Amino acid sequence: MTEAIQLDKGKKAVFKEKLMNKLPNGVNLNTCLTCGVCASGCPATGLENMDPRKFVRMVALGMDEEITNSPWVWMCTQCQRCLYVCPMKIDIGAMIFEARQLKPREERPKGILGSCDMALRNTSGSAMGLSEEDFEWVVGDILEEVQESQPGWEELEAPINKEGAHFFVSQNSREPGVEPEEMVPLWKILNIVGADWTYGTRGWGGENYCMFLADEEKWEKVTRNTLESAMELDCKVYLNTECGHSTFSVWKGQQKFGIETDLEIAPMVMYYAKWMREGKLKPSSDWNKDLKIKFTVQDPCQQVRKSFGDALAEDLRFVVKACVGEENFIDMAPKYSNNFCCGGGGGYLQSGYNEQRLKYGEIKKDQIVATGAEYCITPCHNCHDQIHKLADHYECHYHVMHLWTLICFALGVLGGKERKYLGPDMKLLNMPEGQELDEDF
Repeated sequence: MTEAIQLDKGKKAVFKEKLMNKLPNGVNLNTCLTCGVCASGCPATGLENMDPRKFVRMVALGMDEEITNSPWVWMCTQCQRCLYVCPMKIDIGAMIFEARQLKPREERPKGILGSCDMALRNTSGSAMGLSEEDFEWVVGDILEEVQESQPGWEELEAPINKEGAHFFVSQNSREPGVEPEEMVPLWKILNIVGADWTYGTRGWGGENYCMFLADEEKWEKVTRNTLESAMELDCKVYLNTECGHSTFSVWKGQQKFGIETDLEIAPMVMYYAKWMREGKLKPSSDWNKDLKIKFTVQDPCQQVRKSFGDALAEDLRFVVKACVGEENFIDMAPKYSNNFCCGGGGGYLQSGYNEQRLKYGEIKKDQIVATGAEYCITPCHNCHDQIHKLADHYECHYHVMHLWTLICFALGVLGGKERKYLGPDMKLLNMPEGQELDEDF
């Protein structure tokens, strides 16, 4: 039998008071109906014998010490699905962010802490600690290889520090750090549409684990660094790579910290759709007319529910359907802003709570399997990594693919070294002339 919690009635609820003062509109605990809708749709419900409703009650009851010592605040991804369904619009995700600050910085999860501190090592902003020089060398090396080995791409460009470029493009460190060939499909897309774009050696890193660490000072520093780089180059659009938390951290950070800028802060997905509607990108789904390979998409919480809304989710589906055929697309249920978080966000991948993270993601695994799709498209690095890990852990047979990979595949320009995430049913299809599949695949 569960023991009743003993409350210290003489203890002041310091954390509750802080929340009520700092977040008066989003955390009015007096309006909570204790209805449990937040907990019923939360993948973290049950982990550590906790759920969102219990967390809110602990805050209301002044259980500061229990909250401080609970690892559950690092198992909640702050995906805000609880806020989306809450009839009183209580922002539990914002409360979790503040609760993470209760732990001394050095006692927070080492993986998240390390990635935050890596981004502060130099002005590149890379969470892997890659320097400006490292990035410039990798981009130049891969670009030269493509120009020399892929017919038709002798004039491919990947500019760095180009003053006056329209787009400042961010890049997740995963590509230049461990799989540089994965940068090439994005370069091809940008060149095909004739985009005037550039990277910046300063602030090219498209990730911000200081946000997940709940280190506001460092979150602002990383965000300000990358935005100022784009402004110094006199760019007009800060174009985020296919990375949900990178998109949100810059978009939200600019607002939260009052960073003055005339830059449009935009997600890559919306521009893919825009260029297709304008006829600048013309993918074909003919390759899949007879094969009828099925695809579904993951709605990244950071890019859809938390920032750009269902308009981005619609654009995502428009792009995928254009590449695979509308009849070969199967949606998850639920979808759009009501979709479930996969468990890759919130710093979960580097929190050290791997067993709990895989349990959290079981709902997402079930969603994907229920569609019967052979491929799940994820325009977000953390979603991509987590959903791939879910497939391995639960022995599922779906594949996970970046959106830029699918677009280039449907355009017929995906090179032999750019097919790492294709399954055996697609690896040899639509191969450009003069290209062969990399034997490492």
